[in-house]
Amino acid sequence: MGKVVLVTGAARQLGGRFVRRIQRDPEVERVIAVDAVTPPHRLGSAQFVRTDIRQSSIARVLAEHAVDTVVHLAVTGGRPVAGGAHSAVKETNVIGTMQLLGACQKSPTVRRLVVKSSTSVYGGTPRDPAVFTETTPPKSLPSGGFAKDAAEVEGYVRGFARRRPDVAVCVLRFANILGPFADSALAEYFSMPVMPTVLGYDPRLQFVHEDDVLEVLRLAAQEPRRGTLNSGTFNIAGDGVLLLSQCSRRLGRPTLPLLLPALTWVGSALRAVGVTDFSPEQMRLLTHGRVVETTQMREVLGFEPLYTTTETFADFARSRGNGLLPPERVGRAVDRMAAMLDADGLRDDVDTVEGAKR
Repeated sequence: MGKVVLVTGAARQLGGRFVRRIQRDPEVERVIAVDAVTPPHRLGSAQFVRTDIRQSSIARVLAEHAVDTVVHLAVTGGRPVAGGAHSAVKETNVIGTMQLLGACQKSPTVRRLVVKSSTSVYGGTPRDPAVFTETTPPKSLPSGGFAKDAAEVEGYVRGFARRRPDVAVCVLRFANILGPFADSALAEYFSMPVMPTVLGYDPRLQFVHEDDVLEVLRLAAQEPRRGTLNSGTFNIAGDGVLLLSQCSRRLGRPTLPLLLPALTWVGSALRAVGVTDFSPEQMRLLTHGRVVETTQMREVLGFEPLYTTTETFADFARSRGNGLLPPERVGRAVDRMAAMLDADGLRDDVDTVEGAKR
């Protein structure tokens, strides 16, 4: 008998793609796709069960189908799917995870659990290290938003792993997911004609391609290959980093540098009119950036992404089309601005030295 895989969050774009992908694995016999709303996309030969993981009915689904592998993708910071509410997203992240883990704990058939998490659990402060490893504690715990949800989810998962040591548990902390089909808040931000930024900051960013996300989820749902271990917590990101200014150039979209209080007001206004979910968490990312170490991903999990951070962003940029300005013009404008700032700084230094001499 092959594996019976249950996938939560099947109505979202990423969940639907993973459901279709995992069906092609020869060791998978059946796929049970679960969500509270009917998916707007096809799910191949998977059996769709409309159920809310916040309800106890999820336990019946596990029992009826003798599920042995659970892939929990219903932890998200994006907009609600059609027919959903914003409050339901947070409740699904936290309450839904608690209910799902409770059902898995009671299930005698569940043997493997894969949980989609995020590098946002590391938070974002000016005191952060240059690079986060899986064991780096955050300088300040996330105070709200998706980052707080993800941190709480991971806490519940650790508790589950202690109570069910017979279940192989894999937590994947993804960097910002981009690609042609990306529907995240960051993808919406990069799609704006003019990108508001924090004056005086040029954060380092990391990305992981959607196709690599699907592949590493598939790898985590399988039995480990020889010489690898797919139980534990892993950072998942493409090689390299990009500065926000480099992203702007590649998109051909000018930036609008604002003082942080003004950007906070702009973010609230954009959220109010539904342009983009410009959350405080995203503002921290666009201020301090975030870079993670991926050695464990390669050496322990045995996963090598096909796309680097730069290649991931290039694929995303191609899907969004040209911005307001040609990328070369944006690049020249940024270079001129940087040169002016450098010149002003040099003049200030000279004036300081001359004043000291006098």
